[in-house]
Formats: sequence, C-alpha cells, structure tokens
Amino acid sequence: MFSRRGFLGTAALASASAISGRVQAASIPEAPHMDKVVMQPPLHPISGPDYRPVMTLNGWSLPFRMNGDWKEFHLVAEPVVREFAEGMKVNLWGYNGQSPGPTIEAVEGDKVRIFVTNRLPEYTTVHWHGMIIPSGMDGVGGLTQPHIQPGKTFVYEFEMKKSGTFMYHPHSDEMVQMAMGMMGMVVVHPRDQSFRPVDRDFVFVMSTYRVDPGTYLPQVNEMTDFNMWTWNSRVFPGIDPLPVRLGDKVRVRIGNLSMTNHPIHLHGHSFAVTCTDGGWIPESAQYPETTTDVPVGAVRVFDVLADNPGDWAFHCHKSHHTMNAMGHEVRNLIGVSRKDLARAVGKLAPDSMAMGSTGMAMGNMEMPAPDNTLPMMTGTGQFGPIEMGGMFTVMKIREDLARDDYRDPGPYQFPQGTVAYEVTPPSAEPARQQGAPMKNMKM
Repeated sequence: MFSRRGFLGTAALASASAISGRVQAASIPEAPHMDKVVMQPPLHPISGPDYRPVMTLNGWSLPFRMNGDWKEFHLVAEPVVREFAEGMKVNLWGYNGQSPGPTIEAVEGDKVRIFVTNRLPEYTTVHWHGMIIPSGMDGVGGLTQPHIQPGKTFVYEFEMKKSGTFMYHPHSDEMVQMAMGMMGMVVVHPRDQSFRPVDRDFVFVMSTYRVDPGTYLPQVNEMTDFNMWTWNSRVFPGIDPLPVRLGDKVRVRIGNLSMTNHPIHLHGHSFAVTCTDGGWIPESAQYPETTTDVPVGAVRVFDVLADNPGDWAFHCHKSHHTMNAMGHEVRNLIGVSRKDLARAVGKLAPDSMAMGSTGMAMGNMEMPAPDNTLPMMTGTGQFGPIEMGGMFTVMKIREDLARDDYRDPGPYQFPQGTVAYEVTPPSAEPARQQGAPMKNMKM
C-alpha cells in the first residue's frame, strides 16, 4: 500500500532528458507502490479545483505532490506479478507494482511533471496517447526522445490542454512491452465543475493475453489467438463490480489497448457515448445505445442514469471474450453420442472426461487442470453457476449506498414476484398442426 503522508515536497525543474547525480536524484518524488488487487478508495484532490475522482476497477489513482504550480507524479516501469483471478497469477511488466499502471488524474490547465524510472531489463519510453503535448514529450523512442535505458529516470513536462480520457503506454519495443501489460489510463477533469458532472466515475483499460495452461508468462508473439480477455488485467470472477447508488448519473471510461475491438454491453439500461480520446461529443450528436464498440487504440466514455435497481451484467458481447483459457481447437461434438467415445478414450486415458455432446455448460463439472489455470467458465451467483469469464462484471445498483461507498453490496434482493420462474407444463403436449394456417391469420 502507499501512504499519501509525506508525499508533499519540493523538486527542481527538469527537462525531458535523463536525470542523474545526487542533487537531481534527491529531487525526484516518491514512487508509491500498490500490492492490492481490489479497487482502492477515491483519491480526492487536496489542492486546486475540486472534482469527482475516478474509480479504477481493481486499481488506484497515482498520488502526486505539488512543487510550486506543478503537479509531480512518479511512474516506475518494472516487472510485476498480476493475479488475473484467484488461482492464477501471471508474470507481467507494469508500473508501480501493478499492470496496468495507476490512473493519473489531473485537471484541465494543470502543469504536470511525470518522472519515469526504468527498472525493466530493456529500455522503454512512455507515450501519452490522445493528449495534445509538445512533440519532444510524445514518448516515441528514437523519434522524439532517447530511449530510457534500464536504471535511468526521465521526466516529461506538459500542460493538460484539454479535459477528457486518455491512455499511456510505451512506444519502445511496444509489441513486447504492451503484450506484457505496460499501459494505464489518464483522466483530465474539466476545470469548470459544472461541465457534465456525474455522481460516480469508473475507468479501466482492456488488454488480451495468450497464457498457455499451467504457465506464468504471456506469449508476446501472439497476434490473434488470445485466451485471456481482461479488464485491467483481471478476468471474471476477479473483476470488481461497479457499485452504484440508485438515481446516480454514472460515467464509465473504457480504453482499448488489445488487438481487437470489443462491443461493450450493459444490461437493463440505455446510455449515451459522451467522449472519446479525441474529445467530448456534443450533446446534439449523442444517441441512445445499449452496446458501444470500442476500437483498437481508442477510448469510449458513456454516461448512464442508474434508474433501474438490480444486478446488471456488463460485458463484451463477443461471446468468446467472456471465457477464460479457452481451447480453440476443441472439436464440436454436440449431438454425438459420447458412450462409445468415452469407452475408447478411457482405455487410453483413464482419467479423461468426455464432454460436449449436449453443449458446453460447465457449472456442475469438476475437471482437473494444470496449476495456475482458471476454468473456462466460472463464477457463482445466488441462483447457481454464472458460467462466465474474461470481460464480464456486474453493475450493482442499490438505493441505500452512501456517496463514497464502493463496497460490494452483495447479491440483489429481488422484490417478490419479479424473478423468472418455472411453470408446470400440461401432461399432454398440445397437438401441432402441419401446414395449416393459424386461425385469423391471413396468408
């Protein structure tokens, strides 16, 4: 955990170049470190304009210190261990103890100074995706700056010229470094507090990995055949729920640094896309949706009025993206009798289990798997197995949540008579007409 106490201090101005020497090193701010995998409390501003802090799913916001009129942050690029969900940990690269790195929050017009220390085994940089900054601060190694060599610290200085939602990631051996989890989000709040205010504000970034069963390291050369689909490098049931107070206006900010697009769907509500990484969308151009597609290398932000209480699924609508560790070469045996198959296979592999002749529902199955491997579909709700994985969580809308209460409120207590229920069919199935038109229907 980090402590904000003692994080205020002084620092000398620096340029976008390597920092070295005792005097300069002494001026570099503290680098907070996070070892928790659950959403941390909001980091309310302690100076400057007030704003509603964002909540990072399974993450946190990076504390800063004031040095005159500069906000100073310190990112440390380093190897990390990220728990995708209970029972599976993966060796990644990230920032300040986690992958993705902490969210950086600032206010439109702020002057920020971001120190970046490299503790990786190779050089790196940081690109500030979508932000309008001087070319020399853009973070493209070899083009706009020297690469940050292992053990070195560079500093980026720029003004937050516009509010919105942005990302950060390397532009230095980026195929490897992004595939290893090096990314994070930047939220710049409007200086005008009356501009599109919300009651709750969530943010996360999407990424994908190929982690073979029983292993601990992503296959960084994979281009298309991923098996772990993550929000903030977590998969269901490890992704935090979104606790929301009934009647709140809620903002959800989504970055996509994976290798494919993701149609993100929220049950029980319609919403409006209000912002991209290019800027705010005029209200006259907004329209209602229940699913919004988030392209590769882009940000989508939607605002929704939480006026429908309950537990509402929130997920990518590509069905394979709501699964974990999926075997893409498993044969489809639906409709095939498995008795003869099971007998033949059993002679070769006594511990094997024939499956798939009636579908792939796995809620009541207990199958052996290699260490450090998650079930393909998992999670349990109050009515039984949820059978989801990957990019799936729940927006939990409750009437009695306090303003800054983001604890999981538990399962929704459904009012009597509002849950789908079983009925007893008639003893004899009604006769079916063959080819005859139904009464009162014109053909």
